[in-house]
Amino acid sequence: MGGILDRGSLLFASLAAVAVSALLPVSGVRFYTPLLVLAVFYVPGVLVLGQLVSRLGGDLAPVFQRDYAPLLTCTAMAYAAVCLPLVAAGWLRLAAQVLIALAALALGYFLVLMFFAIRTVFGAGNGAALAVLCLSWIPLVAGAFLWGPLRFLLGWIASPFFLFFAYYYLGSELGNLGAGFRRRQHFRRTLEAAAINPHDGEAQYQLGLIYQQRRQLSEASDRFSQAVAIDPQHADAHYQLGRIAREQGRLADALAHFQPVYDQDDRHSQSEILRELGAVYLAARQYDDARNFLEQYTERRSFDPEGLCYLGQALEGLGRAVEARDAYMRAIEATRTAPRYMRPAVARWSRLAQRQLKKLPPRSAAP
Repeated sequence: MGGILDRGSLLFASLAAVAVSALLPVSGVRFYTPLLVLAVFYVPGVLVLGQLVSRLGGDLAPVFQRDYAPLLTCTAMAYAAVCLPLVAAGWLRLAAQVLIALAALALGYFLVLMFFAIRTVFGAGNGAALAVLCLSWIPLVAGAFLWGPLRFLLGWIASPFFLFFAYYYLGSELGNLGAGFRRRQHFRRTLEAAAINPHDGEAQYQLGLIYQQRRQLSEASDRFSQAVAIDPQHADAHYQLGRIAREQGRLADALAHFQPVYDQDDRHSQSEILRELGAVYLAARQYDDARNFLEQYTERRSFDPEGLCYLGQALEGLGRAVEARDAYMRAIEATRTAPRYMRPAVARWSRLAQRQLKKLPPRSAAP
């Protein structure tokens, strides 16, 4: 899926989907129908579900403009890939039971490919991608209800007179759907060209950010490591390597990358280096060290729910239940008073704080 995002074409993917649909041994289905269902119902529905579940950020309109073409390209390519064996099976005139079994396998493989497409395009975690995938039947059901009226309209839309004026008035809008996709591909190719220079660590770092956003963490780590090899003092690359290592549970590696960043500037990334160090020590159950860094961080950024949750956990680990309760309450309040556009991104820290509060003894019973 990462290769499709880097070098894929929406036109090629659409033609591939139409071609395999025309060759499928299914009667009563027009060759353009599957692509139409994907483009009009399935992909927009997945985008809406991704906005609700993965918290893609911003309003739906810019998210749609940014991610519709990449997701449709990946989805059409996935559909074409899973249908090719069915086309071959139809040519071989296999038994109906075998075709049904192959169709079931093809559906399963399509779901696997869509899991990786959602994770790569949205940059979502495994849980969020799986949740979106499990709900992706909803737009198909909606499409089934709307298919009757839509088929009636297709007879009018297929008119050359209508298509000419639709292209004349809406051509630029339709072109804009893929313009962002093409610009990102061009930008990545430019970075790849710059990365040929063995002394350009920044290009390696920027490529690493692209891979990191797609959750291709091994490729991102390779790029960040190359940036550090070129410039051992590249604080941003060290910081991202530390974040990846902490996410993967490699605490010693995370600390090894975070420490030089902290030594250079303890306010790096708006002081988030303190929060990351605190989280590493918290995961290592070194609660006193975690508390030290997290208290410094929350003094500077007193309305970050993530830092406050980590601080509450560190205090809880030290047996300081009253102070832990206060930190969790502050995390909940910080989420509630956060700007509206930020609330979806920080809501999980409020939920975590509420769960941790339930585990603490009542305030009257706390020592």
